[in-house]
Amino acid sequence: MQLSTRSTRSTRSTRSTRSRSRRTLLAAAATLALAVTPFTAAPAAAEPLDRQQQYAAAAAEFGVPESVLLAVSYLESRWDTHPGNPSTSGGYGPMHLTDAAHVTAQPAGGHIDEGEDPRGDEARPLTVAAPAVSELAPAALGDAALQTLQAAAALTGASEEALRSDPTANIRGGAALLAAYQRELGGPVDAASDPAAWYAAVARYSGAGAEDTAAAFADEVYGQLREGASRTTDDGYRVTLAAREVNPDTSTLHQLGLRRGERPDGLECPVGLGCEWIPAPYEKYGPGAGDYGNHDLGNRPAQQKIEYIVIHDTEGYFWPSVGLVKRADYVGWHYTLRSVDGHIAQHIKAKDVGWHAGNWYVNAKSIGLEHEGFAGHGTWYTEAMYRTSAKLVRHLALRFNIPLDRHHIIGHDNVPGTVPSTVAGMHWDPGPYWDWSHYFDLLKAPFRTTGTAHTGLVTIDPEFADNQPAFTGCSRQPPGVPNPPPPVTDPCPLRGSSAVLLRTAPSHDAPLAVDLGEHPDGSPGTMYVPDHSARASAGQTYAVAEVRGDWTAIWYLGQKAWFHNPASARTAKWATGFVVTPKPGKATIPVYGRGYPERDAYPTGVPYQAITPLQYTLAAGQRYAVGGVLPSEYYRAVTFDGSSPGDWTVIRGDLRYVQVQFGHRIGYVNLDDVLILPSPVGAPR
Repeated sequence: MQLSTRSTRSTRSTRSTRSRSRRTLLAAAATLALAVTPFTAAPAAAEPLDRQQQYAAAAAEFGVPESVLLAVSYLESRWDTHPGNPSTSGGYGPMHLTDAAHVTAQPAGGHIDEGEDPRGDEARPLTVAAPAVSELAPAALGDAALQTLQAAAALTGASEEALRSDPTANIRGGAALLAAYQRELGGPVDAASDPAAWYAAVARYSGAGAEDTAAAFADEVYGQLREGASRTTDDGYRVTLAAREVNPDTSTLHQLGLRRGERPDGLECPVGLGCEWIPAPYEKYGPGAGDYGNHDLGNRPAQQKIEYIVIHDTEGYFWPSVGLVKRADYVGWHYTLRSVDGHIAQHIKAKDVGWHAGNWYVNAKSIGLEHEGFAGHGTWYTEAMYRTSAKLVRHLALRFNIPLDRHHIIGHDNVPGTVPSTVAGMHWDPGPYWDWSHYFDLLKAPFRTTGTAHTGLVTIDPEFADNQPAFTGCSRQPPGVPNPPPPVTDPCPLRGSSAVLLRTAPSHDAPLAVDLGEHPDGSPGTMYVPDHSARASAGQTYAVAEVRGDWTAIWYLGQKAWFHNPASARTAKWATGFVVTPKPGKATIPVYGRGYPERDAYPTGVPYQAITPLQYTLAAGQRYAVGGVLPSEYYRAVTFDGSSPGDWTVIRGDLRYVQVQFGHRIGYVNLDDVLILPSPVGAPR
């Protein structure tokens, strides 16, 4: 969910098969290293090699086809180095060599803050005790897949520090591991060998413990090999994988002896992904009618359309997170995705309503995906997880007719507060380091527009690797972790981000924009990483308010908010679409965090849920991008057995709401208050 003093999430595994100690992991790494004769370090080159040459040299040295090495690395990191920063799985460098010692040292906090209602429903408030620190202990991660860096050190003679920080050493380490896996399988170890013969070694490199997940990783690698790729890495090297047709020999996969994944009837995952059913409990845990968890039964989409897929991160580790979702007295979400290999666990059926977004209107109309990771700890999300997530989301979107755009595929940080008092406590995951542009490329729904400077809308889309805002506070430890945290001004490592900063004037020196929900005193936003008061994110579309030279202003939370958008390096694309503006005669109109029905829509015995505006207003002359027109709905679910009047029914009214991109979060306005117009109308020039 997110890392901050507001709310974080982590979990602890209850599976004995995942409870190996670090000593066991180190022993496994040593066994692998001793299984083959260590290679000696290559002599220093007379001239520094570029990145493409580094891959070629490592492939030749260890007898791995260069195309296989490049494709595996692409599936791990897209050839990026993430200098000095590990992934959530403790993986380093372009080959994602993992170090469980780092994972076990990574702090993790509880998901629930005191007084927070993760259901977001005043009719059935939920109070959840934060997990004990012992439940969050990452030692339960035990898996040899998280200790490949030490094995690579033994195989190559390189130091562990070099394997973490030096791309050349890291690539050599990855090549040595692939060769070792191939030798153990009895396959050819020769750079000139047929790439098709390396399928099982590639599958093992994924670190997956289940055969279907390992196969899914290998299939992605060979799919990338057939497709080819070319991109510039985060440290400026151009690397190319030439496309070639390869039909891998999959018959050796069984030699890995991996667990056969079970796919029970009704598992809602696309074929070809590693996915298992680990159910969240729907059961009572106390004497009261509302003492049950950790989700609600439903009948979607027959009873209520699913409008959103919400992207979260766990603020913790995969198996501990799964341990929490198995608790009836905690909260529930639909899927958890693992970082190291992209493995998926489904917990709740799509027809049922999870408790994950902190806004009941959104919960009742969404599917929640938790991704192993941290929004602001300095770690990065793996390519394997991005890819399986995109395939899962595309599958769900097509099944439930959910548009593949940023109005409907949203982050938890885009979910609005329900009423003014809940705005500041809403979560901010998956955070500014989630690569939305790449994610939508994988969804096969890239951010393409047909707009011009005169069409009145912009879609935010900075160059991720080059866009590196100077956020602060990434090293702060969450509540429950001993030792005082560093100050919120502690600089974060500079790295790629989807977030674009918004200012009160067209100048880099101007204060950041104001969010009255986050800062009720009217003070500007800050660079503290959880504070998204003054940020727009890739894929979000806003109405243009003004253009001055290299600066563009958008309407944002009732104000003009400026971002740097020079013609030489655009951070946004001109877009087309529809906007709302207040009807003539209305000076301001209210903005809501949910689209509830009018009082008369509620049947006898069902308490009215107040239509409460947020602390923001939308003024005459302002425009906001339209995300859709929605019915007023309230899903009534407050008892375990449906015994309360109106339970398990969707209450609908005559009111209709327009979803708008109002700030960093979405908002809703009453359709009766606004005009919906094509974006060129009244657009600034």
